[in-house]
Amino acid sequence: MSDAIGIPSTEIASKRRSRLAEFFIRLVREKPLGTISGIIILMLIFVAIFADVLAPYPYDKLNLGDRLQGASFQHLLGTDQLGRDLLSRLIFGARISLVVGLAATALNVAVALLIGGTSGFLGGKLDLAVQRFVDAWMAFPGLLLLLTIMSVVGQGILQIIVVLGIAGGIGGSRVVRGAVIGIKENDYFLAARAVGTPTSQILTRHVLPNIMAPIIIIFSINIGGVIIAEASLSFLGFGLPIKIPSWGGMLSREGRRFMEQAPWLALWPGLFLTLVVYSFNMFGDALRDLLDPRLRGGEGSYGTAKVKHKRGFLSRLLNPFS
Repeated sequence: MSDAIGIPSTEIASKRRSRLAEFFIRLVREKPLGTISGIIILMLIFVAIFADVLAPYPYDKLNLGDRLQGASFQHLLGTDQLGRDLLSRLIFGARISLVVGLAATALNVAVALLIGGTSGFLGGKLDLAVQRFVDAWMAFPGLLLLLTIMSVVGQGILQIIVVLGIAGGIGGSRVVRGAVIGIKENDYFLAARAVGTPTSQILTRHVLPNIMAPIIIIFSINIGGVIIAEASLSFLGFGLPIKIPSWGGMLSREGRRFMEQAPWLALWPGLFLTLVVYSFNMFGDALRDLLDPRLRGGEGSYGTAKVKHKRGFLSRLLNPFS
């Protein structure tokens, strides 16, 4: 089989695989910190998927005889005030953080595409009205706005996903709008308009493919912010219900209450939260540097300018002869 211009589909698939492999090689060589962060994210996904198998105990199993017990062979990270295994609760908390982070960020991107894409593509008075609404929305203090909305809709995973997704998407629509407006000024877009190409084809063939790089960057960077927002709301008592083990809830309840008596109840959730958010931020920065043509310093698929980089330890370890 071949496409409309006669290029075999197998050749197209081979080129795509080659470009993807080239991208990952550049990621390892030029962004070792981003690579390590990506590995940490993959580990988080693995832990979240197989939490039921990896957790040594059910996250809600009570054992008052072992309450506030330090690290031991039976409980590797200790127990809380109800004798629940802290490691098991952290593992299940990873699942909660990942589900909320991915789902809310996906909704975030969808809302940003809908608002920013429509505003930038249509322009005119609609664009003016939408941008004034976005300005007014962003003028409110973010945390105060989230607390107000959560106090109205109530606690729950679905509620926090919807609230964080929509709230973040409205602010992120500015990035999408700017990208769409930039595309509208290109010759290929003007030519498509001039020959009468249907709007649906212009959107699917010219607009969406060319804003995928900023969309991927927005998605990867915003996950860390969403996880922090969920932890902040749970810490303040407006996030997830008490029965659901979330890292922010652990810090707020048992971590804050027993900080002096059992410091590990605040230490481990804080460390896990910091590591995961930092990894998402570093991985997002690495993707931005590799995908954004303004930061690549060259032309071509992923930038062909020959810039000498000081190779890091991980790069030398994985490819010692280059």
